[in-house]
Amino acid sequence: MEYKLKHISTAGIPEAIAKAELYRTLNEPEEAESICHDILAVDPKHQLALRILGLALTDQFTGGASDRVREIEEIFHRLGDPYERLYYAGILYERRAKAQFNAGQPPHVLLPLFEQALHTFAEAEKISPSGNDDAILRWNRCVRLLQNRTYVWDVWEQERTPLHIEDAPPT
Repeated sequence: MEYKLKHISTAGIPEAIAKAELYRTLNEPEEAESICHDILAVDPKHQLALRILGLALTDQFTGGASDRVREIEEIFHRLGDPYERLYYAGILYERRAKAQFNAGQPPHVLLPLFEQALHTFAEAEKISPSGNDDAILRWNRCVRLLQNRTYVWDVWEQERTPLHIEDAPPT
């Protein structure tokens, strides 16, 4: 037997969105991802489905090579609003950094990721709608993580030594 995907109706999109959000809330991001793909098959530019899909994919981050960072970047790039493109890209970088932190990655891997998130949130803040402080809230969370004394960021900065020519592998 051949298995083929079925298309949902455009009238069913609002209910499908509600289900995708529910599955994210229930920590079942794979289910939310599948529903978003069904919505986008019918309406490829559906902004809320793109946002939920990107977030559902970041919910699946493990801090490893299997994290689908490029795919998520492409999804968020499809968002029509410049603020949302920046804001959600910032969330992507923040969540990637947190996942790698939880996976035990060293500071020299994590700092550039947090800095990328901070840069993106700062850019989003510049064009945020009036009264929307979401980018600031995300910025502050990243800064608090970087200020957390349980992870010794400053020691790593002090211990870093530049690569010298005598450190190069033999030729």
